[in-house]
Amino acid sequence: MNLPILYSFRRCPYAMRARMALILASKNCELREITLKNKPDEMLKISAKGTVPVLELRNKVLEESLDIISWAMQSHPDNVYIFSAKEKLMSETLIHLFDSKFKYHLDRYKYAFRYKADSFNHQEQCKSILEKLDTKINPSPWIFGKKVSLLDISILPFIRQCKIANPEWFFEQNFKKVIALLNFFEASDLFIHAMKKFDLWDPQNPNGSLFP
Repeated sequence: MNLPILYSFRRCPYAMRARMALILASKNCELREITLKNKPDEMLKISAKGTVPVLELRNKVLEESLDIISWAMQSHPDNVYIFSAKEKLMSETLIHLFDSKFKYHLDRYKYAFRYKADSFNHQEQCKSILEKLDTKINPSPWIFGKKVSLLDISILPFIRQCKIANPEWFFEQNFKKVIALLNFFEASDLFIHAMKKFDLWDPQNPNGSLFP
C-alpha cells in the first residue's frame, strides 16, 4: 500500500481519537494494529517514544494524537463542527484539562496499585472535573449540536475509560449530561467504526489493513 501508515492500539484513547479524526476526514491509511507489550521495530525506528498513535507520512512522522487530528482536519470536512473563536478557546482549554489533570487522576484511579496511589482520592478528582464539565455543556446530541466536534472526539475516549473503571459508580453520579453524551457517543456510527477490530500486524506479512 502506498498510503500513510498508522500504528494503533484499539483500546488506547489517544489512538482512538486519532482514528476518529481520520474517519471524519476520510483520510485513508494503512492501519497496523500493535500490542504495547511487543512493539514492532518498524514503529520504534520512526518513533522512539514507543507509544501510539504514530502516523508515518511520506515526508514526516506525526507522533501525537492532536497532531494527527490537526493534519486530518486540514481538509475541513463538512461533517465536523466549526468552532467560533470563543468556542475554540473553551475547547482548547478543556482538551488540555483532560489531557493533563484528568488523565493524571484517571491513571491513578484505575491503576492505584501501580502508582501506589489512593484510588478514592483520584476518583473524586475525576468526579469533580466531570461535574464541572456538566455545567458547561448542553449536548444535543454532541456538545455543540448535531455535528461532532474536535472537543467531542478529544475528551470522550478518556471519559469512557473513567466509566469502564467502575460503571456502577459512574452511572450513579450527578453529571447526567456527561453521561448522556457518553451514551450517545458509544452508540454512534463514528465510535463503532473507530473501534472495529483488526488482527495484529505481522511484520512478516507487512501490508496492514485499509482504514477507514
